Amino acid sequence: MSDDQPQTPYLELLAHGAPVEAYERPVLRARADGAPPERLADLEYAKLLALRVRGELEGRRRREAELSALFETAHDLAGLRDLDAVLQAIVQRARSLLATEVAYLTLNDPAAGDTYMRVTDGSVSARFQQLRLGMGEGLGGLVAQTALPYVTDSYFDDPRFQHTRSIDAGVLDEGLVAILGVPLRLGSGVIGVLFAADRRARVFEREQVSLLASFAAHAAVAIDTANLLAETRSALAELETANEIIRDRSSVIERASEVHDRLTELVLRGGGVHDVAAALAEVLGGSVEFTEAPDCPAPAVDRSHADGHAVRQGEDWIAAVHTGGELLGALVLRGQPRLDPVDQRTLERAAMVTSLLQLARRSAGEAEQRVRGELLDDLLDAPDRDPRLLRERAARLRADLDAPHVVLAARIDTAGPGEDGRRATAGADPDQAADRQRLWSAATHLAATRHGLAASRDGGTVLLLPLGPSDSAADTARRTAAQLGTAVSAPVTVGASAPVPAPAARPGAVAEAYAEAQRCLSALGVLGRAGQGAAAEDFGFLGLLLADSRDGSRVGEFVRRTIGPVIDYDARRGTGLVRTLDAYFACGASPVRTKDALHVHVNTVAQRLDRVARLLGPDWQSPARALEIQLALRLHRLADTVTR
Repeated sequence: MSDDQPQTPYLELLAHGAPVEAYERPVLRARADGAPPERLADLEYAKLLALRVRGELEGRRRREAELSALFETAHDLAGLRDLDAVLQAIVQRARSLLATEVAYLTLNDPAAGDTYMRVTDGSVSARFQQLRLGMGEGLGGLVAQTALPYVTDSYFDDPRFQHTRSIDAGVLDEGLVAILGVPLRLGSGVIGVLFAADRRARVFEREQVSLLASFAAHAAVAIDTANLLAETRSALAELETANEIIRDRSSVIERASEVHDRLTELVLRGGGVHDVAAALAEVLGGSVEFTEAPDCPAPAVDRSHADGHAVRQGEDWIAAVHTGGELLGALVLRGQPRLDPVDQRTLERAAMVTSLLQLARRSAGEAEQRVRGELLDDLLDAPDRDPRLLRERAARLRADLDAPHVVLAARIDTAGPGEDGRRATAGADPDQAADRQRLWSAATHLAATRHGLAASRDGGTVLLLPLGPSDSAADTARRTAAQLGTAVSAPVTVGASAPVPAPAARPGAVAEAYAEAQRCLSALGVLGRAGQGAAAEDFGFLGLLLADSRDGSRVGEFVRRTIGPVIDYDARRGTGLVRTLDAYFACGASPVRTKDALHVHVNTVAQRLDRVARLLGPDWQSPARALEIQLALRLHRLADTVTR
């Protein structure tokens, strides 16, 4: 084509990518050169065609650049794995693609029924960044509700949207005017809205709307992928946690199985409670101790006994060892305050095994105690038995009948005040029979540990226990009442006799002592002291009434206990303190009349009475002490008369 053709200059302009204003120059030049109208018309037509081609080429280049940017963005999004990073990249690329001042993204909240601001780029308003849009509210709410793109050149002047005070305040605070919103579609649903916005009036072209919609489609897939990856990571973390728990549980179950096997072996080979404690400590760690019932920590062991589970007390764990309603003791685990539930169950199972071992030991012990009971029955019912045979039988039971002993009468006492405290033996109900059996079991266990004897008798239990060098009958009675009461979880009343020096040497003394112990037991019931223990010496001169009147030693013991220091002083010094006391009480406690009766000076009487106070104590003239002293003086005088 020659240069005189009208298309030639425009082809050159198209080839060089000349600006729009350059396309006017060929027409202007031809007009200046005086070209004919036909030539000018051809140039005008060629210009229009060239501009149309230029516009098409420019559109295609722009479309190619947009698609290239879209694909680059999709590639970049595909490489991201963190949801926050994906969302931030989406808004940044959207802002860059459309060359807007602000881009932001909201996500739908199905639970709340709205869409909320998730991430922004270019935003400066805190209020805008915290907006929540109800479905159908504002431009974003409308896009989220309809799943269609919406665009506005001037938001506040657009009546298509439901304006609300909070949304308009946020948009105004951000200064936005022109807004384009496209849905983030995933399948048939909408998960959010992607926005591009400017703070000035602007017309978003159809191609820009299409471009942002295409980008939103990639973004939705990227969000879904990131969510799936996050869920997968979370599931993997949960699975790992579950695996850790399973491994821990497996370890715990293996330990529990090991304990079970070891406890079974212990039971089969006849091991004891301390073997159980040692095996449990080795598997659970810490230290394990078996505590007898009287020494158990009361509040914790009571809770464990009541609900059948191990309980925590401070840094320790307590598991009650019991059978039926009877507490046998407790396993105490120390050094493991954070006990695993399975290990806690292991401790409880060990307590059950311990109770079985205790019952087995008790069964064997009860067989032995029946033999002990038969020996005590012979001492009570057949005092003419050969002492040598009694000693041999006692030696087989590791009892020493040549040592001092005390006889104790015990019963579970439910009698009310004013009753004599005796429980019927004929026609007793099953509960009473069960009480007597529990008391006998506890008493025989106590007798075995003390190397004594025990037997069931007269609706209660009788015990023959050795006395230590520092023990008294009264202390033994009180201690025995407390121990038996704890063992049977009921009040146990115990009456004690005076000490029996050597039961084997004088077997008949045991029956006499038992009668005295029963009288003390009855006295405790009359006095309303159920659940306590006492001996005749606890009742003062009333003890003489409780003691066997045929036994003169009881009278002598009372006299010695009451005025023995005064008698001994007279014997050593040759004084007349006993005679002075007799005269003093006979004269109505008047020193003046006493000096006349004794034919001494009143100061002498005063000095002697001071000496008596030092020997008997400052309260010797109190009514109760004075009564016992006068009775002791009378008995002492009668004894001297009989002796002479």
